Amino acid sequence: MVKYNVFIEAGGQQIKIGVIEGHSSLDSCFSYSKEYIAGKNPRAVSVSLPIQNEPFSPECTRNYFDGLLPEGFMRKSIASNMHFDENDYLSILARLGKECLGAIRIDDSDAEPESGYEAVTEKQVEELAAEGVIRSSEMVINTHLSLTGASGKVGLYYDEKKRKWYKPIGIAPSTHIVKQSHVRLDGIVTNEQLSMLAAGKCGIDIPESFIINVGKGSDSEILFATKRYDRVIDESSPLLGSLKRPFRIHQEDFAQAMGIPSSEKYEQDGQNYAEQMFEIVRMHTKKPLETQLALWNRIVFNYVIGNTDAHIKNFSLLYDPDMGGISLAPAYDIISTAIYENRAKDMSFNIGGGKNLDQIDEGSFKELASRTGISERVAMSSYHNVLNQFENAIKEAAKELKELGFYNAGDIAERILLARKKILTF
Repeated sequence: MVKYNVFIEAGGQQIKIGVIEGHSSLDSCFSYSKEYIAGKNPRAVSVSLPIQNEPFSPECTRNYFDGLLPEGFMRKSIASNMHFDENDYLSILARLGKECLGAIRIDDSDAEPESGYEAVTEKQVEELAAEGVIRSSEMVINTHLSLTGASGKVGLYYDEKKRKWYKPIGIAPSTHIVKQSHVRLDGIVTNEQLSMLAAGKCGIDIPESFIINVGKGSDSEILFATKRYDRVIDESSPLLGSLKRPFRIHQEDFAQAMGIPSSEKYEQDGQNYAEQMFEIVRMHTKKPLETQLALWNRIVFNYVIGNTDAHIKNFSLLYDPDMGGISLAPAYDIISTAIYENRAKDMSFNIGGGKNLDQIDEGSFKELASRTGISERVAMSSYHNVLNQFENAIKEAAKELKELGFYNAGDIAERILLARKKILTF
């Protein structure tokens, strides 16, 4: 039998909300504890896991909790390093579940492990930039961090005043997600920062991000750092050693909210993920009209910039600190995949019935508006607003990055604008 405790952080306190138990990952079920349900205002940890007395099915349990883990080669590397079957999500999560996205913690003990921060040397940062997924997977295992996605990434603490990085120990929260460059895609880090800055200039809510340059700016010498919007430091944050400990804020991605396994994050024919996303926003967020429009603008921006990797795990819901309300989380993982040769031209979910960039046009967005119940006038006004701002946003973002020494931003901007013209020609 396996049994793992599930905790959520609220106001800096770890609260046990339930358990996952069964014979193995194949049949284990999550259930909220009777004590948690009987407490004051118990909150569900997911739209797909509403408060109930009965255990959830193994499928529902897996879809949510497996969704906390890394994917692809990163997961294979971690599983191999720990001598686990990569499909045994519970064993992996038991090792990595002390610092997940959101406020969830998975542990086989009721006791809180000792926590703190260990300084990361400049050499370690250089190695992380240069040595690919193997180095990041080792750091993930050593720090018990579970971050979703297929790329090499780790969670670190950044002291902005001293400009120093620290590795979280125990259940100490990180403040930034640090992502490696993708060796098969040139300029991917600059591409992402350029795309994110341009999104912000088009009115899309984005987190703070920056490029870490440990050399002369080549792909093997840079990392992409994003400040975690699900971690907050304020005046009431306690000290952990000499550093202020962040508070965890809960979040979940749309695959988790929709009860869809990570392996199915890319839509197949007829699943209509976009419509499902808008329905969740309409039914569960505290400002549904405003939030639907924000989601709409992100979909438009991903289309215009040619981001065919904007799957449902790259959109998330952010919970209030008391779990009492839900909003759309800031945008993340925005890049232009269209500038790379031989990359897929299908979007990650259909837009008004079309998926291929060559098939999607203004009519597709009108159809999507109709399917989601959004006013066509409002939706298409926002559509044209994003399109009209796009070129200047890309150029301004490129200028800012070149001033910081990332001169390839100009070339990437030109490639993005050329790809945009091809996309909008069809």
